[in-house]
Amino acid sequence: MTAFVESCVGTVAGSAVAVERSARGRPRAAKLLKLLADKKNILVTSHLHPDPDALASASALCVLLEQRLKGATVSMSIKGRIGGGINEVFVRQANLNLIPWDEASLKNFDAIILLDTQPAFPFSPLPPDVTAFGVIDHHRSRFPNPHCRFCDIRTDVGATSSIIFSYFMELEVPIKPDLAATLLYAIESDLAGAAGTPGELDNIALSSLTLLADPRKLYQMRYADLPQSYYVNFSEGLLNATFFDHVIVSHLDKIDSLERPAVVADFLLRFDKVDWALVTAVTDGKLILSLRTRSGSKMSAADLAKRLMRKIGEGGGHRTKAGGFIKLDTDSPAEVERWREVLRRRLLRALLIKGARPQRLVNRAEITPP
Repeated sequence: MTAFVESCVGTVAGSAVAVERSARGRPRAAKLLKLLADKKNILVTSHLHPDPDALASASALCVLLEQRLKGATVSMSIKGRIGGGINEVFVRQANLNLIPWDEASLKNFDAIILLDTQPAFPFSPLPPDVTAFGVIDHHRSRFPNPHCRFCDIRTDVGATSSIIFSYFMELEVPIKPDLAATLLYAIESDLAGAAGTPGELDNIALSSLTLLADPRKLYQMRYADLPQSYYVNFSEGLLNATFFDHVIVSHLDKIDSLERPAVVADFLLRFDKVDWALVTAVTDGKLILSLRTRSGSKMSAADLAKRLMRKIGEGGGHRTKAGGFIKLDTDSPAEVERWREVLRRRLLRALLIKGARPQRLVNRAEITPP
């Protein structure tokens, strides 16, 4: 038993050394604290419709800044609603301390730090006339790095929460069990599915946080109660799924949370005959999509999403996970189907699939009772 405990302690110590080694010569957390030293009113925020990675990284940064900037007020706020399902449950379980979003009051903050997104991205919460003081993110962008005092964008990292974890390790600030569980679940969820591609920092964070996390809190997050609409959407995703050669496509119709197509796309990519999964859905006057591919794919999901959305919408993401949206004029079934057909054609053309006969993943006749 003693040997086991010592090995666990050694693992955490080794992880800390690895983080310190990777940050050597690039003390990002120390630089951020130095730049914020004279700030008294700081806002930490993330993208619209935030996922657990966005929420956990923002919350953890607040904890870190509150501990190291004693004279400053650090607040966390999210613009817009947080959709039902996993994200809504996560907010309750993580005990996030959120203040209401007030766009008119943004000018009152000395510094605004944007996490898990960038100012030029479609889901950034900041209006054009408000400049972010700092940006911390892991997404690829077709734009140059944003003009801000502090910019930490690491596209080789799988989750923004892993970057914030490295700040704690760099500054040698202890991570409490509740916060460790929150960060661990957030990183796990961002790396979920066959498209998950953890980098070196993600692996270090996962191994360290596993030993630090409150197991009960982690269990509550991993096995949260879900609303009926979640299962309705999942059923739609399976029944509507059609595959063409090594690509599978599905549609969820109306959703109440942006997480749904991503979760279904992750699940569909596990089908052993495909390397790509595209799932569309309708919400808030938009046709949104989630695109997934396996880590060995020659083409980047982010690049393909941009090709799919060229001149019709917005798209981007990571090497194996991407998304986008098209603004709808009427939200009618005919318009939705027209755009879905455009996306299907573009997807098959981009992946050089010609003449493939569509096949249903689930044969409805086989599951319909006599």
